[in-house]
Amino acid sequence: MGTLNFGILDALDIIIAAFLLYQVYRLLKGTAAIRILIGMVAIYLLYNLVQLLQMNLLSEILGSFMGAGLIILIIVFQQEIRKFLLVVGSATFSRRRGLKSMFTLGNSEANSLSTEAVVSAIKNLASTKTGVLLILERKDPLGAFAGTGHTLGAKVSRIVLETIFFKNAPLHDGATIITGNTVSAAGAILPLSESSDLPSQFGLRHRAAAGISERTDAVAITVSEENGNMHIFYNGTFEKLTANTLEKKIQEALAG
Repeated sequence: MGTLNFGILDALDIIIAAFLLYQVYRLLKGTAAIRILIGMVAIYLLYNLVQLLQMNLLSEILGSFMGAGLIILIIVFQQEIRKFLLVVGSATFSRRRGLKSMFTLGNSEANSLSTEAVVSAIKNLASTKTGVLLILERKDPLGAFAGTGHTLGAKVSRIVLETIFFKNAPLHDGATIITGNTVSAAGAILPLSESSDLPSQFGLRHRAAAGISERTDAVAITVSEENGNMHIFYNGTFEKLTANTLEKKIQEALAG
């Protein structure tokens, strides 16, 4: 009887495979893509079954479909593959950012986000039922999304944020992106979420917030024009906020 050889490389192989499968699950959870993946798995199992039963016609048809499976996967899961690569690359990016921060330690405090200004502005805007879509950048760079709007480069303050989201302001529509303690862009266009888990009353503003949180690690904050309700979106999830929980939830999301 042969002996089972299980070494460090085997354990590492299992850990990496489990990590990749978990990331795939996180990316697809609650989206329409998970149903597509289940359908493709069902077709693959059916293909093996008809081959086992030697059903030649079905084997030929399904075999042709399976031959193009890789191309179909790339087309169907284009956004999910992009986010997966961002997840894998974020660790490398964060290490580079950490190395850079060693040489800019003196400016780190000046570049940190003024959460007090954000909280104060959001509360005031919610009290007047002014629509808000505010994005707080974390590790994943949002330059590609900021490029769809208007570059500002203004220091974060309550007055600046309230001016941007004022109902008659030119930059009111679209997302405002904050990088560090700087309002990098306003009026930016974000990808919409296709998740079926979002409430039916959520409009484009909320779906854009969900979309950016699904594709990056950014934190998105929304205020509804209809009722002034506040929500926070991060890591593909969302939560309703109150005036008492607003600051705490923002800090938790940024630290998570």
